[in-house]
Amino acid sequence: MSQSTRTSAADRRDARAAAAAPDASGVFTHRQIVTILAGLLLGMFLAALDQTVVSTAIRTIADDLQGYDLQAWATTAFLITSTIATPLYGKLSDLYGRRPFYLFAIGVFVVGSMLCGLADSMYQLAAFRAIQGIGAGGLMSLALAIIGDIVPPRERSKYQGFFMAVFGTSSVLGPVIGGFLAGQSSLLGITGWRWIFYVNVPLGILAFVVVMRVLHLPHQRRDHRIDWPGALALVTTLVPLLIVAEQGRTWGWDSGRALLCYAIGVVGLIAFVLAERAYKDDALLPLRLFKNRSFAIGSVGSIVLGAGMFGGILLLPQYLQIVHGSSPTVAGLQMIPLVAGIMSGAMGSGIAIGKTGKYKIFPLVGIVFIVAALVSMSFIIDADTSVWALVPFMVLLGIGLGFNFQPVILAVQNAVSPREMGVATSSVTFFRQMGGTIGVAAFLSILFTTLPDKISSALDSAAATDPRVEAALSSGQLNGGGDLSDTSFIQKLPDFLALPFKTGFSDSIDLVFLVAAAVVAVGFFVMLFLPEVPLSDKSGIQALQEDDEKKPGTAVTPDVEADQPVQSVGASAPTSTAPPAGTAEDPRH
Repeated sequence: MSQSTRTSAADRRDARAAAAAPDASGVFTHRQIVTILAGLLLGMFLAALDQTVVSTAIRTIADDLQGYDLQAWATTAFLITSTIATPLYGKLSDLYGRRPFYLFAIGVFVVGSMLCGLADSMYQLAAFRAIQGIGAGGLMSLALAIIGDIVPPRERSKYQGFFMAVFGTSSVLGPVIGGFLAGQSSLLGITGWRWIFYVNVPLGILAFVVVMRVLHLPHQRRDHRIDWPGALALVTTLVPLLIVAEQGRTWGWDSGRALLCYAIGVVGLIAFVLAERAYKDDALLPLRLFKNRSFAIGSVGSIVLGAGMFGGILLLPQYLQIVHGSSPTVAGLQMIPLVAGIMSGAMGSGIAIGKTGKYKIFPLVGIVFIVAALVSMSFIIDADTSVWALVPFMVLLGIGLGFNFQPVILAVQNAVSPREMGVATSSVTFFRQMGGTIGVAAFLSILFTTLPDKISSALDSAAATDPRVEAALSSGQLNGGGDLSDTSFIQKLPDFLALPFKTGFSDSIDLVFLVAAAVVAVGFFVMLFLPEVPLSDKSGIQALQEDDEKKPGTAVTPDVEADQPVQSVGASAPTSTAPPAGTAEDPRH
């Protein structure tokens, strides 16, 4: 290649980067934001779609790889690495910039997907799913942090609503695509289920190219110590706890293996706190962030709401598949009212927050909607409940979820230093994931613990009124009530025998919905303490530029009790969005 050709190519690259970069004041145009958003949504769509697609097809995959009893490890491996990677991406991107780590996350996810498609055993699939998880951990949290960098908090919720649309769409498309591909013996000479992973490759490459071309964020690299002890301690804490959350129901929550996991997790947690105290501002999760009320309340609230919301959502498709006999594909389509509610709630709250600047009301109203929907469904769900009767409550549940997802992250991003946007965003995402994991484990445990008694009671009641059921019980036709590790046998039973099983499942799910409602209700009292901090009209990049323009030697208090919008960074005089007089200044590092 000639020198002039190389120069011309370099000039074109520089021109593209300049066109995608903000102006001198750090402001991006609407077109630039939308272009960047397209790349971010592609990356997030990869992670969101993958989880729902794989969960639909995992039994088919396990049967083909002759590892039915190992199928849970493919999910557990992904969960462990994605959860652990989330806070790491946040901290490292604060130090070295978002773009390289977002590209890295997409690249690792694509490589992991390709390897998963080539897996020849469940052990290989679990290992490759772990690689996938490393990439997935950065796709969600970094996308939200990047939006925080380029869009002011006052406008941010409008764009964050698109993220909820992505998750809603993936929750419908996932089961449909997963069911279709898993049901094909082969496509183009390749086993059908392998396309579940291969389809990520072109999508991932497209996302990588788009992000590489359009995402050019100004960043000043800072030399900090890397908190490797904290990272190692976090791994030591989370791995055993996530394993027992996934496997505890099989092992027994008080079994020797479970108790060992608890003990290792506690030791890891103590080591993590000690490491974070030692590393102070360089810590993976600086403990002083918890002195910021918005961050502390947002984190605790995310754990509680994550447990209640995700645990509750999980059981709706279970009910549709077990009691109504819907296939995973049909159950995904039947969940469209929930998805429509999520999208409406997210978009509606985003528009309202942009106009009013008020966000606290939405999590509170959303929690009321979620509790009302869960309690209502617990009373109306039985073996004969029509899917259409559930539609209004699914919509109400979805609106409540849409009201909760983004405002909490927005509140935290608005209240912390712009230099800590990544670690704050990823921490809230991390706590929500942990809450969801705990909720799913707890609710499934309640479901399967109460099922035998509920089914037995339903069978006894049916036998008292229907001699056919009594004859089936006496003859041992039901083999002790059936093997509940595989519920597909219920659909093969005659209606008069299937009804007691469906009634037992419905009764157990009713109980779980009530417990989930109680957990979410606790979140209401937590969110009451969330401060209503005026939303800044400056993006994270603008706030950082103001911070850099401050005169050297400006003293800043290292710890803070009150929350401040990032607009106040480096400002020499109060603005119309400044907090009330008398509040403490928030540190800007």
